[in-house]
Order: sequence, then C-alpha cells, then structure tokens
Amino acid sequence: MRALMLDPDIILLDEPLGSLDPLIRSELQSDLKDIFKTLDKTVVMVTHDIGEAGFLGDKIVFINEGKVVQTGKLQELLNSPKDPFITRFINAQRSPLEYTEDSKV
Repeated sequence: MRALMLDPDIILLDEPLGSLDPLIRSELQSDLKDIFKTLDKTVVMVTHDIGEAGFLGDKIVFINEGKVVQTGKLQELLNSPKDPFITRFINAQRSPLEYTEDSKV
C-alpha cells in the first residue's frame, strides 16, 4: 500500500497471497478486486493459481521459459489451450473434490 502513495502507472504484485490460508486468501482476493477497480490502474499480478488469475484478471498471460505462450480470458485458456504446457499447468491444479481416501499423492 505504501507504493500506491507514489501513484505509479503500473503496479506489480508478485504472488501477494501465496502463503495465506484459504479463508483469508479468499477475503483478500475480493478486497484486491475492489481495490483494483477503484485505482483504475494497470495491475500485473504474478500467481500460479489459475482460479485466482481468472477471478482477479481481465487477461491472463501464460509464460513458460521466459516466453509468452498464450494470452486470453480464463474460459478461452481452459477451452482452447494453444500449447501442451498450458494443458499440463491447468490439469496439475487439482480440485479439492479430486482428493479422496484412495487418492495417491
């Protein structure tokens, strides 16, 4: 928040919610979404959570090995991935419903 006092044109957030528990993270995601709307600035947020990216972002940019692989909205990336990396990345993010007593870790 201190950086906002300088009124930058672009704000970069590098995994700001990465190590939070799910309840606090969810609340802060909603707060950040409201803050982003109010600021009316470009915000670049790094996250490895595809759901978080879809919730907070207007556009998602997939980068692999330093190169942009694909950009678009969440649904577009889910339905039409243009690179096997994107498919593997999305499939690697398990839903809590996938975890059962019989699941292997």
